[in-house]
Amino acid sequence: MKQASHLCFSLTFVLTFALQSMQAEAQAYPSRPIRFVVPVPAGGGVDILTRVIGQKIAESMGVPVIPDNKPGASAAIGTEFVAKAPPDGYTIMMGYSAHATNPIFSPRLPYDTEKDFAAIVFVGYIPLILVTHPSFRANSVKELIALAKARPGEVQFASGGAGAGAHLSGELLKYLAGVDLVHIPYKGNAPALNDVLGGQVSIMFDTITTALAHVKAGKLKALAVTSARRSPLAPELPTMIEAGLRNFDISAWYVVVAPAATPRDVIQKLNAEINKAMGDAEIRTRMSALGVEFAGGTPEQADAFIRSEIKRWRQIIKTTGMSAN
Repeated sequence: MKQASHLCFSLTFVLTFALQSMQAEAQAYPSRPIRFVVPVPAGGGVDILTRVIGQKIAESMGVPVIPDNKPGASAAIGTEFVAKAPPDGYTIMMGYSAHATNPIFSPRLPYDTEKDFAAIVFVGYIPLILVTHPSFRANSVKELIALAKARPGEVQFASGGAGAGAHLSGELLKYLAGVDLVHIPYKGNAPALNDVLGGQVSIMFDTITTALAHVKAGKLKALAVTSARRSPLAPELPTMIEAGLRNFDISAWYVVVAPAATPRDVIQKLNAEINKAMGDAEIRTRMSALGVEFAGGTPEQADAFIRSEIKRWRQIIKTTGMSAN
């Protein structure tokens, strides 16, 4: 009897100690650097936003938040890395529109977009602008469409890869205007924009964050914005809808995600920290000057947004016949 009582006491002690250790570990989060995966090359809108938010939450949480660029395969390389990372809150990712369209374009992905991730927070939107090299003959969307119809298959559009806002915008232009444009995909918006700046590719839909400075410097020519309303950063630019393309409403969007089994309390802490960062007056002023419109909210709202985008683009892709090529 004494032996059984001793065993019971020992087991209780071990379980209590283990529970206290687990609670202490949870309370200690974060206790080491956090990897913030950027599934595109450095220099684009996704990268800029990740670094700004990462720096702010690092200051608040007291640990380094390290941006880790893992580009390739339209963000699938970096996304797979996160899907298979330990679900402990030390690996998170800045997802963007390709996160919702990749499973539509590539049904054999090495991860399940809807099951392998836990949404943390919906960061927000950035409008896109349609830009060309200054030497390009078209000076408006109407002239671009006329040129593309006169020379089918000759006008090329660059993008950061299949499923990104630049790709979706180009494909939607092809469908709504009835023109034959050639898609030139890159491993991220930054290298794609470089070739438009060099005149190697005709046009590109890029985030206003990275393209507008080149427009103001005279290195690019802007034709329109893709959002439903004109951008306060470039009020002189018409929307694609104003240019005659009904229902053309696309913005680059960003959602922070983690591996699916990440503890709920860790998700909530990250959600609170990122929301706090987005509410910082200096951050809001700095990023609004780059065209960012913050959203914020709960993990549940972020998850619902991702699922709604998958549903929305599945219907658009089916209707338009878009492909990843």
